[in-house]
Amino acid sequence: MKQNGKIIKGVGGKYTVKLGDRLITARARGVFRHEQISPEVGDNVTLRIENEGDAYIEDICERKNLLIRPPMANLDYMFITAAAAKPAPIPATLDKLSAICVHSDITAVFVITKCDLDRENGERLASLYRNSGFTVFTLSAEDGEGIEDLKAFLMENLKDKTAAFAGASGIGKSTLLNAIFPELSLATGGISEKIARGKHTTRHVELFEAFGGLVADTPGFSMLDFMRFDFMNVDDLPYAFPEFEEYLGRCRYKKCTHLCEDGCSVVEALRDGKIEKSRHESYVELYNILKDKKEWKKNVQH
Repeated sequence: MKQNGKIIKGVGGKYTVKLGDRLITARARGVFRHEQISPEVGDNVTLRIENEGDAYIEDICERKNLLIRPPMANLDYMFITAAAAKPAPIPATLDKLSAICVHSDITAVFVITKCDLDRENGERLASLYRNSGFTVFTLSAEDGEGIEDLKAFLMENLKDKTAAFAGASGIGKSTLLNAIFPELSLATGGISEKIARGKHTTRHVELFEAFGGLVADTPGFSMLDFMRFDFMNVDDLPYAFPEFEEYLGRCRYKKCTHLCEDGCSVVEALRDGKIEKSRHESYVELYNILKDKKEWKKNVQH
């Protein structure tokens, strides 16, 4: 018997698949290994359920998108979560994650937590990303500030959608999700004083039902390796920064890199304060990584 469902959890080669109101534990067919395909949380799949009750993932439906980190498929929203302090945010990592989202047709929303610890930095971060074209929420999960606004946004937009909260360890993702969805009772951890980083409390990606859709907490991470993983090509990069969009195609040179050329509309907007300096710095960093990668691939092929 074949049935269609969605993977909501995957641990140790076993996948929990949601079939309507039922949850089925299934394994992937060996053919996926031969084809170097791995089922991921968020995948819509076809199950074959044997008479003995064993279930196998037989087919993975076409994906809207696939993220390498966090490993998820078919996302509609990514809530990029950062703390105003403890741990201090790293804008370059936030910019990498937002670029991946924009490139993958995922709506990126920024959530700045722990604003009670550093109000000035929280507002600075919020202004940075609002000016770059993103929806931003500032809040403190500890005292409930801003939680209702974020909750209202989720209630309005999450129906029939799949969303994830992602960011570095220790920024309070699980605490935040517990405040919004008390029924989840996710494990939370503090900050390691020795290394000023978060203790990993979420070990795997898992989707939970919420407001008519699905939402995931994800394991914390601190880096996104653009050289090692194929997130996008160098030619795609300018389109992954939404604030560049109105200036693209208006540069003096057709093959403008938007780094520092005379007559570059993006650089002129940067000088005029219409594009945030740190955002352009992240763009330059990513451009150089992807350019070197393109040259490396070309040399390997020859």
